[in-house]
Amino acid sequence: MNRLLLPTLLASSFLVSATDWPQWRGPDRTDISKETGLLKSWPEGGPKLAWINKDVGLGYSGYAIVGGKLFTMGLRGDTELLIAVDVTTGKELWSTSVGPILKNGWGDGPRSSPTVSGDTVFALSGQGVLVAAKASDGKEVWKANLREFGGKVPGWGYTESVLVDDGKVICTPGGKDGTLLALDQATGKKVWQTADWTDGAHYSSPIVVTHGGVRQYIQLTSQHVAGVNAKDGKVLWKSEWPGKTAVIPTPIYKDGFVYISSGYGVGCKLVKLGANGTAENVWDNTNMINHHGGVILVGDKLYGYSDKGGWTCQDFKTGEVTWSAKNLGKGAIHCADGMFYCLEEGSGTVALIEVSDKGWNEKGRFKLTPQTEQRNPKGKVWTHPVVSDGKLYLRDQELLFCFDVKGK
Repeated sequence: MNRLLLPTLLASSFLVSATDWPQWRGPDRTDISKETGLLKSWPEGGPKLAWINKDVGLGYSGYAIVGGKLFTMGLRGDTELLIAVDVTTGKELWSTSVGPILKNGWGDGPRSSPTVSGDTVFALSGQGVLVAAKASDGKEVWKANLREFGGKVPGWGYTESVLVDDGKVICTPGGKDGTLLALDQATGKKVWQTADWTDGAHYSSPIVVTHGGVRQYIQLTSQHVAGVNAKDGKVLWKSEWPGKTAVIPTPIYKDGFVYISSGYGVGCKLVKLGANGTAENVWDNTNMINHHGGVILVGDKLYGYSDKGGWTCQDFKTGEVTWSAKNLGKGAIHCADGMFYCLEEGSGTVALIEVSDKGWNEKGRFKLTPQTEQRNPKGKVWTHPVVSDGKLYLRDQELLFCFDVKGK
C-alpha cells in the first residue's frame, strides 16, 4: 500500500488492498503493479475472458479499482457519467452525472481516470467539471468547475486524473489564476492556487514526491515542468520545456531526478533537483518521443513507445537507448509481476513481454475482440491496460473487458 495514502485510508472503512488500483498509474503513479503470481505466458488466443460490459459509455477514460468495484467514466447521450462496475460480474452498480458532453474531432466524451480515496471517488469531465461522489452508491458529495478557477478547456478537453493527497485534491485548471489548484477533499473549497505559475493546462497528471524533506507536487505543461510546495502551492523549482501541440505523459521521479517526455518530435529530458530551488538539465534528447502511451521506470531503465524508434528501453541516468523493437505498433504500456502488457492502439492487439534490458522477449499476444462500432474514425484503442487482483482490464469505448491473468 502507498504510505502516502495511509493516513487518509485508515480513517475509512473503504480500504485499499495491495491488489487494488486506486488511481491513474496505480497507488504511487509509477504504473507498476505490486502483484505476483500472474501468468508468465499466454496460450494461443490470449488469456481467458472473464466478462465484457458492453455499455460503460463512450470516451477514453481509464479506471480505478478498489474494494471489488471498478470506477470509470463514459458518455451516454449528452452527459458524461461516473460509473461503478462490479469486478466479479461486470455488472453496473451505479452511475452519476459529472458534466455535459465534451465534443471533440477525435472522439467525444471523457478522458480522465477516476481517483479513489477513502470512501470517496473523484472524477473530472472533459469540460473540467470535478465531482466527488460516494464510492458506495455514487451520491454526489460536492462538485466544482475548473473554469471557475481561471482555467480554459484545452483543445482535447481536460484529461488529467486528479491527485488526492493529505486531504487535498490536486488538479490543473491552468491559466491566469494559477496552473495548479488544491481543493479541500471533504468540501471542494479552494485551499491554494499557484499564483506564481500560470501556464495553461495540458494533458499530464501530477505526482507527489518528498525531496529534501519537502513534500511537493510535480506537474508538466507545454512550457515547464515544475514542483510546488504541498502546503501552500508556492513554486519550489521550475524547468523550461518546449512542448508542442499536446504534452501528455506523466512525470517520473526517482532519487532527486525528474524525467519527462512528450510527443510531436519534442523528446525527453532528465532534470536534477538541487538545493535552493535549482533544477539542472542532466540530458535531453529525442530517444524517447512518447506521445500518450506512457513511460515506465523499472530499476534504472525506462520503457515505452517512442515515435522515433518503436518500443524502446532507455537508460534513466544517461538517456541512451538500450534496445528498441518494432514487434508491435504504437501504443500504451503497463507493468505487473515482471511483465509488460503492451497495447497496440491501431489494432487492439495486446502483447505480453518480459521486463528486460536485453530486448523484446514476447510471451504471447491476442487481439481485442469484439471492438466498438461507435469509435470516432480518428480514434483508436487509447485506454491504457491495467492489472488488478489477477485481472487484466481493457477498454474500447463502451466495451469494457476483463481477462483472467492469474497463474495456476
